[in-house]
Amino acid sequence: MENSSINSQISDAQVCYCGQFSVIKTSWTENNPGRRFRGCTFYGRPDACDYFSWVDPPPHPRYKVVINGLLRKATNNGNGEMKMRRLVKMYQIALGVVSVGAIIYKFVM
Repeated sequence: MENSSINSQISDAQVCYCGQFSVIKTSWTENNPGRRFRGCTFYGRPDACDYFSWVDPPPHPRYKVVINGLLRKATNNGNGEMKMRRLVKMYQIALGVVSVGAIIYKFVM
């Protein structure tokens, strides 16, 4: 099982314009909260190239509202490490609920 996971990661590997393997990062912007993307290994540094591609499809509008609300709530409460861990857990639950809802919707429609 572990080998198939590693093989999948190798086959999914993409090279950025610098010639390095791209890395998967997570966007926390208001328009794309929690959405994963591939970027240059040096993403965020001045020497990074402009390589960019989305890994995840665009999120459902309701998903954006829920996640952004959770982020605002954590920020307004002076988020310590424990609060941030709870936020991440709530994010994972929200992602699962939205995903299951989308699957059920597609199945029913």
